[in-house]
Amino acid sequence: MNGASPEPTPEEFAFAVDSIREVDVRDDLQVRTIPAPSGLAPWSIALAAEVDTASHGTDLELGAGRFVLLYDPEAPEAWGGRFRIICFAQAPLETEIGVDPFLADVAWSWLTDALDERLADYSAASGTATKIISTGYGELAEQSDGAKIELRASWTPMEADISAHVEAWIELVGMLAGLPPASEGVTLLSTRRGGRD
Repeated sequence: MNGASPEPTPEEFAFAVDSIREVDVRDDLQVRTIPAPSGLAPWSIALAAEVDTASHGTDLELGAGRFVLLYDPEAPEAWGGRFRIICFAQAPLETEIGVDPFLADVAWSWLTDALDERLADYSAASGTATKIISTGYGELAEQSDGAKIELRASWTPMEADISAHVEAWIELVGMLAGLPPASEGVTLLSTRRGGRD
């Protein structure tokens, strides 16, 4: 949790970690702590999320994500604060949805809307949304076309209570996977529920 730093864990980071542990996770997602990437900050914690496929009656991947909280008491200028969040979320889609020209904009707006609805205080948000369309050839030629959406983002939380930020990320993972939203007034994507034939 504190990377390679031999120093005691700062109180502010310990408070942030405690706030993450207080987050309620929806029943159809599995969220667990994983090893944080090294060398990015003196202290960090990372989470992984996956849609619980058993609760949806399938063994196919429906969606997954990663969330990393970085902490540097020196407040790097590029961060604009002592904390920085990096997250990733991805899900398979129906091919028709994957070619939608507005798909990337929708995915990004789901993240920012989820943060704003939870009154998460943040700055310096940036990210990329990638649409992947795949077609099988050779021995894979009989498989149908596939599509996937991936969103990578980072932002600076302006508060040590990180719970709203984690909740927003959890909602993003669920939304990309086509799960019913926790927030009202949000439209679902049609996700790819079947395998590639």
